[in-house]
Amino acid sequence: MEKEIISWIYEAAERIKTGLGEALKVDQKNGRTDLVTNVDKEVQNFLVEKIKAYDPTAKILGEENGLDQTAIDCGRVFVIDPIDGTLNFVMQQENFCIMIAVYEDGVGQLGFIYDVMRDELFWGGAKVGKVFFNKKEISAPENKHLSQGLIGMNAALYRQNLYHAQEIGNTSMGIRILGCAGLEFIAMIKGTQIGYVSVLSPWDYAAGKIMMDQLGMPSWGADKQSLTFRKREFFIGGTQATMTDIQAFHKGKH
Repeated sequence: MEKEIISWIYEAAERIKTGLGEALKVDQKNGRTDLVTNVDKEVQNFLVEKIKAYDPTAKILGEENGLDQTAIDCGRVFVIDPIDGTLNFVMQQENFCIMIAVYEDGVGQLGFIYDVMRDELFWGGAKVGKVFFNKKEISAPENKHLSQGLIGMNAALYRQNLYHAQEIGNTSMGIRILGCAGLEFIAMIKGTQIGYVSVLSPWDYAAGKIMMDQLGMPSWGADKQSLTFRKREFFIGGTQATMTDIQAFHKGKH
């Protein structure tokens, strides 16, 4: 399965690069900074066609084209985000990812995050028992505490100090705001950031969570509850030590 999915991702990336060279059609979804393009929709349709041809019984949870209400916990479900970081895609023409995850009866099996313009693919999970950077297996990053590294952060959370975001950020070595959940997950998997605090939809975290699970890096909601895969929700993920440090804020121990 993983070979097929990787081939779809590379083909989708070529379609995206072609789209960059043409006139993009950009629409607003919920405001001027929440954008969707013709390329998002076309790439999702392409991925859906590939998935359905590979497994006609598979279900799909995705951001575009009315696929955002699929339940994760019954049968094989592909979770897809054709362009994660659409605002970056439109404004910067870089710093965006393709993300695909495979869940079976609610259990994550394979996750894929592809940084299109840097040609960097991170993938793996329980089905293969490993995580890879392109074709090279990678090991879990160093288990650093919050005070020892950089943390990815949602700008609105930090600005409004929701869920103790400012205290968490100020305890770290510094916050980073990449505008693309996929890149934040890549940074954690690589070990260049020690955690990520944000509000995410299922397709934003599905792939990254599978790889973090494989590497022994926890992720959960504000009160250490399991993520629901049903709506936008508060997300915390990181090294074991960082997650312990963050949890202390939420329990009022700082």
